[in-house]
Amino acid sequence: MASDIPNKLQLQIVSAERSIVDATVDEVEIPGAEGYFGVLPGHTPLLALLGTGELWYRHGGETHFISLSGGFAEVQPDRVTILAQIAERADEIDVARAEAARRRAEERLASPQPDMDFERARVALMKSLIRLQVASRARVRG
Repeated sequence: MASDIPNKLQLQIVSAERSIVDATVDEVEIPGAEGYFGVLPGHTPLLALLGTGELWYRHGGETHFISLSGGFAEVQPDRVTILAQIAERADEIDVARAEAARRRAEERLASPQPDMDFERARVALMKSLIRLQVASRARVRG
């Protein structure tokens, strides 16, 4: 019976523009809309909304990081499919651009205008912080 449980996961991450990841992995941690959740081979099937956050996946001793925002995750016992609105690998993130976006969002939140969309500014700040966090992972590893 135990031999029916897969020992690897096929991970596919696709954004609106392109395929980001297509790899065989040992485990994945996903930023769901209700919080982070881990997936190992043999996981119960589920469909989840994605939040904004850092996805990581491990293959052997190597861990990879992806910045994600919005979309869906489909989990099957032997595969995980991520359809993200925005997805970037750590080494692809433009740190200067992310820093500028963080500063703009912080300035908007520090001096709100009467017609400002507070939630949009908060989400922009969160996205820029996640991008900077994921980018720092590439610098630490490289």
